[in-house]
Amino acid sequence: MNVYFDNAATTPLDPEVFEAMKPYMTEFYGNPSSIHSHGRRVRSAIEKARKTVAELLNVSPAEIFFTSGGTEADNTAICRSVESLNIKHAVTSAVEHHAVLHTLETLEKAGKIKISMVELDQKGHLDYHHLEELLHENPKSLVSLMHANNEIGNLADIKRISMLCYEYKSIFHSDTVQSIAHYRLDLQDFAAHCLVGSAHKFHGPKGIGFLYLNSDHKIPPYIMGGGQERNMRGGTENVYGIVGLAKAMEIAYDHLDQHEKHIRTLKKRMVQKLRDQLPGVDFNGDSASPLSLYTVLNVCLPPTEDNDMLLFNLDINNISASGGSACSSGSSVGSHVLEAIHSDPNRGAIRFSFSKFNKVEEVDYVVDKLAELYSIKA
Repeated sequence: MNVYFDNAATTPLDPEVFEAMKPYMTEFYGNPSSIHSHGRRVRSAIEKARKTVAELLNVSPAEIFFTSGGTEADNTAICRSVESLNIKHAVTSAVEHHAVLHTLETLEKAGKIKISMVELDQKGHLDYHHLEELLHENPKSLVSLMHANNEIGNLADIKRISMLCYEYKSIFHSDTVQSIAHYRLDLQDFAAHCLVGSAHKFHGPKGIGFLYLNSDHKIPPYIMGGGQERNMRGGTENVYGIVGLAKAMEIAYDHLDQHEKHIRTLKKRMVQKLRDQLPGVDFNGDSASPLSLYTVLNVCLPPTEDNDMLLFNLDINNISASGGSACSSGSSVGSHVLEAIHSDPNRGAIRFSFSKFNKVEEVDYVVDKLAELYSIKA
């Protein structure tokens, strides 16, 4: 059996999405900035995709800007908000994605902002009272807090955060890469200034994402060189990527309840089987809770001298998973998220993340193999 349980890193492309993209790879190749019929047809596809994304989020199409992915969108929102609005203080947390943390740290090193970190409890949840204290002391801040953590699956109360930001006249940016198209986010329900999505997290293509910018939040472009994206992002558009993103998001919303139910069943089964077959197993953050991101389970394995070999041994058995954030999978540095919640470094940590394409048999196979590996070591 060949099992892919690393969907928080990237998901397989939905065949229906590929079919939607194909004509824009081969047949409709005009430059969308050209005024002739070839260009106009492609421009129409981009605007149709923009309208689809906007309708699903309940915003205006003019508030959606396509980017190369979540990282670019995060960088654009953070850097341009700080620089154009003369923001001197930012609030974030130690468990944010590096696309956020490294960007803020670079701005701080340049002397443009001072960063404050929201305190976390032992499970990695935000202390909202401390967040309010920070905003009371530093109104008109930039607040960058993710909706769903990509490693431990904790969910933040983004409505509560948005209300605090409104009260203290602060800008709210949220990396929603892990939650877009997995939850129905109605952006009329809360006052976010900037949200971020990435197609390859919901069975779309890699290399395409979007930035939602509230119409009242005006910032200059981050990438110069052309008038594309209504003068907000220079460079010829990734047309088939944009078409694929919109199609993937549309499919996700059409079947969201069905897919969520299926994935929650898989996750619940894995939690129970791990507890039954692997004495001493635990779970990092709140990832085993039904209230966490349903696609992610971060397993804290019993101590062993072979922790560093766990992913390798799983790979030998045709099981793909992650030891932490996929964006640092090539690094020897441990997970900054697990360090922030004081996870025991002597215990192996594996993130299993699920999609609509996974099956119950795969869960059983993975747990059996893990139990077998530990029995061999014993």
